[in-house]
Amino acid sequence: MNQFSTRKRWIIFTILALIIVAAFIWVLPLALPIVFALISALFLEPAVKMFERKFSLKRHLSVFIVFSLFVILLGIGSYFLVTKVVTSAINFVENSPTYISEVNNVWDDIEKNFEKAAQDLPEEFVIEINSQVDRFLESIRTKLLERNYVESLTSLVSFIPSFLVSIIVYLLALFLFLLDIPRLKKGFYSHMTEKTAEKVHFMSTRLSYVIFGFMKAQFLVSIVIFVAALIGLYMIVPKVALLMAFIIWVIDFIPIIGSIVILGPWALYYLLIGNMVLGTKLAVLAGILLIVRRTVEPKVMGHHIGLSALSTLIAMYLGLKLFGVIGFIIGPLLLIIFNSAREAGIVKTNFKI
Repeated sequence: MNQFSTRKRWIIFTILALIIVAAFIWVLPLALPIVFALISALFLEPAVKMFERKFSLKRHLSVFIVFSLFVILLGIGSYFLVTKVVTSAINFVENSPTYISEVNNVWDDIEKNFEKAAQDLPEEFVIEINSQVDRFLESIRTKLLERNYVESLTSLVSFIPSFLVSIIVYLLALFLFLLDIPRLKKGFYSHMTEKTAEKVHFMSTRLSYVIFGFMKAQFLVSIVIFVAALIGLYMIVPKVALLMAFIIWVIDFIPIIGSIVILGPWALYYLLIGNMVLGTKLAVLAGILLIVRRTVEPKVMGHHIGLSALSTLIAMYLGLKLFGVIGFIIGPLLLIIFNSAREAGIVKTNFKI
């Protein structure tokens, strides 16, 4: 009887696993706004509890305050992104043929100097190098000139209605999830024994606290990068310092992607067109910001998520090797989950050899 019961339990578990996998493959892409709303609600839950605890507010009022602050911050960030960053990006794309022409002019000068220095080299070798580079630069210039920017803008505008619908669904689902999280948790725990529910509750509480600390640490590191980038850019290119510092701050909030994605091509462009001083300054600033992030990030994250700087660094490095760029987030999170499960008694490590 016990063997039959165990077999039945495994069959049910397998069927549920297959249903979850199928839902993940087919349903998840269609329900991304709702999934993101649930994840956002879990991240905002500590803030709701903080308002309830510190100001003795009812949950409905705490949810309304946190949700309103979140929407305001989201609106301000979106407005700045659309009016400043996107406008600058469009101007850059529109002027890109001019930039390519400048690079071509610089290459012409380099080509002349190269011909003088390569007088002793075989003529066919010099001609082949020059022709290959000329074809490469010309192909880039042609592609940029042939690109239909009006069509791209039209497709972007046609995407706006569906995007707005997704945003509305996301915000409504987020508000409802914030209201219903206690009821959802109660229903989730009702399917567990009292002992298991106690362990899972401890683990989820610890996990939510640590994940909130993780996000807080990422934000603090990005603020340090923003201030350093702003100071450096005001010394190098004061006219666009604030805008570019904001762009670097947004990009640098994503682990490992960082400021090098912005400052690297920027510095390379000025080096190619012959402005060695400005290009070198931007390259040095990129190096400084990279060093600052790699120095500050493990310490700040270790402090806010309860991990040592060494374990945080190892988790980030192994996450990078195993999962790629996203591993910089997955690595520490997996370590956090393991530690939370160990503290809850779900995973036992008190063995001796």
